[in-house]
Amino acid sequence: MRGTLSEAPAVAIVGARAASQRGMDRAHALARHLVGRGIHVVSGGALGIDGAAHRGALAGGGTTTVVLGSGCDVAYPVRHAALFRQVLATGGAVVSKHRDGTQPRRWTFLARNPLIAALADACVVVEADARSGSLATARAARGMGRLVLAWPGSRGCEQLLAGGAGLVEQSSDVEAALAGELRTLQRSLDPEVESVRRALDEGARSVDVIVNVTRLPVRVVLRALARLS
Repeated sequence: MRGTLSEAPAVAIVGARAASQRGMDRAHALARHLVGRGIHVVSGGALGIDGAAHRGALAGGGTTTVVLGSGCDVAYPVRHAALFRQVLATGGAVVSKHRDGTQPRRWTFLARNPLIAALADACVVVEADARSGSLATARAARGMGRLVLAWPGSRGCEQLLAGGAGLVEQSSDVEAALAGELRTLQRSLDPEVESVRRALDEGARSVDVIVNVTRLPVRVVLRALARLS
């Protein structure tokens, strides 16, 4: 470890390396919002969502912890070396499960995911593909009894939401979840499920027809059908 681990409540913000600009903007804004409420931000230091989360925490004047998939003395990705130095200079930490000198490998990143979860009270997946390593972090968090939350709009996050993860549509939803007010997909989709049920009762027998009748997005219709099956 380098630096100082925070004793404040902490939230892990994770997601895709090849993230969309919208996803990175969300991660940055969420981290900035949370540190303004005294919440520490943890992430994996990678390109994409991770880097945006660390930068958001710093932009908000807060502290953040970087969990590396290499030794603490091996900055990876190299382009984030200056970011990691800034994290340490502002009172944060760089930590790893691996000894100094360890070069990053696929297995070292898989090994670090549970540590990200362990250092936080909740894990928020902002954007992820269906095979994203962020889902492994979320599974580890759930296994440790941490809150797992996801922002809808990507395949991996939709998968988490369908499995009961908390729903995040704005930064305040994370604060609410930490306070015990967790919104789930099931609760948020009740009116849509009823709309799909009515369409079925009226004779709709295909997704296209249900979408036309209800005027709901395809993904919402598919979720509702899964709950009605």
